[in-house]
Amino acid sequence: MDQEADGPGAARSYTNPVLGGDRPDPAVIKVGDEYWMTYSSFEAAPGLLLYRSDDLVTWTYVTAALPEPLGSTFAVDVAEHDGRFFIYIPFIPTPWSSLTDASIFVIHADAMAGPWSEPIDLGVRGAIDPGHVVGEDGRRYLFLSGIRRVALCDDGLSTVGEIEQVYDGWRYPDDWITEAYALEGPKLFRRGEWFYLVSAVGGTAGPPTGHMVIVARSRSVHGPWENHPGNPIARTRSADERWWSRGHATILEVPGEQWYMLSHGYENGYRTLGRQILLEQVAWTEDGWPVAAADDVGGALPLPEGAAPQHPLLPPAEEIPGFRLGERWAFHAPLPGESGRLTVADDVLVLRGKGVGPGDSSPLALVTGDHAYEIEVDVELEGPVEAGLLLFFNGRLFCGMGIDGAGMRSYSGGIRTHWREPAPAGRRLSLRLRNDHHIVTGWWREQGGEWTRHGVRYETSGYHANTIGDLLSLRPAIYAAGDGSARFRDLRYRRLA
Repeated sequence: MDQEADGPGAARSYTNPVLGGDRPDPAVIKVGDEYWMTYSSFEAAPGLLLYRSDDLVTWTYVTAALPEPLGSTFAVDVAEHDGRFFIYIPFIPTPWSSLTDASIFVIHADAMAGPWSEPIDLGVRGAIDPGHVVGEDGRRYLFLSGIRRVALCDDGLSTVGEIEQVYDGWRYPDDWITEAYALEGPKLFRRGEWFYLVSAVGGTAGPPTGHMVIVARSRSVHGPWENHPGNPIARTRSADERWWSRGHATILEVPGEQWYMLSHGYENGYRTLGRQILLEQVAWTEDGWPVAAADDVGGALPLPEGAAPQHPLLPPAEEIPGFRLGERWAFHAPLPGESGRLTVADDVLVLRGKGVGPGDSSPLALVTGDHAYEIEVDVELEGPVEAGLLLFFNGRLFCGMGIDGAGMRSYSGGIRTHWREPAPAGRRLSLRLRNDHHIVTGWWREQGGEWTRHGVRYETSGYHANTIGDLLSLRPAIYAAGDGSARFRDLRYRRLA
């Protein structure tokens, strides 16, 4: 990563990702001289985290637009119309939601920093991945997975008419190794006399060569759509590349008549980190087609004009002082109103228990993009509760350890293991987990004592979407299960070299 200061001889390059950790399906909008971005947050609450940037390279967290999701929050689109801002959201049914089908809602605000409205149901069912556009007729439309389309009312808060099929995609050769065709993720923009429709095909998980970015264009939002003769404009062609499953792109113009594309991808060897945000320059052919300017997005790339040198993606350390729910920490799959389980006072996190074990406890998890890190915390039990420290993918896949007052419980592969760690039977213990390039080691200690290494290490390179069928990431987490509460002190996260 380029971290040199500005001045003569300063490097003018950056490396991907521009925002590390699990940030799939980026949706980006330019507002004045700023760029704003959010991404799929799935079952995390708060959801739809909003980041701001001056140059597409360095991003700063601002707020969460969705305190309580109505379901699993899939790929959204962000739009501005007549000075008002909109986020179109597909919610997917979950065991805790009242939805029975994929449903598209909208929230709106006077400014990207909010406050944002409560979700409004558009009545669109069985579709995901909305993409907003204003046609040459001045009317507003949502393009949907498929690729289908529905008209919006002038205020953008309801639909008009029926959903119609408008584009059948571009078909890649049958011998290409992909997950599935899966035409999705429409994002639209206008350049000159053309509307451009940017979509994804090939499937977002599965083989590393699956996901890809395709483009079509039309002089009218009503079509017909002509496919790019050079499709796909972005694709992982070999598992030897650094970034896999590249897709779900937004293309936009930056100062100096430059164009850039933001997409997501898995890092080779680190699917566990989820899909991270990639930035690459776009060039234009003489006949008006966008093309990716770089052959390899895994190396050093030229900074956008006027951009400051790239700085570290995430802070190297995280502690309770300054803790903010949303910026890096979020609940996994909570029930409505569940943020009330957490209180923070005097550098102590108090978490009320839920469920019977880690899997259904809706743990508090930390997004990370680091290959190696360490997290530790002091755990004290209050009442009938089990609490501890995990590396958590979802309710079916996690590892780590917890205490229940009678001893230590150890977890691997999403289940309690047979291992009986000889930790003391007490109600307070400090725990530490180190993830060193997928090798996970644990320690515990009593107050004032020395650290004792847990007797079993875990290998977690397989804790990812292709193993468990869920498009998430492996995250450090704290949990409390049962009818009591847990007090967490001295919570520390730090990046390792």
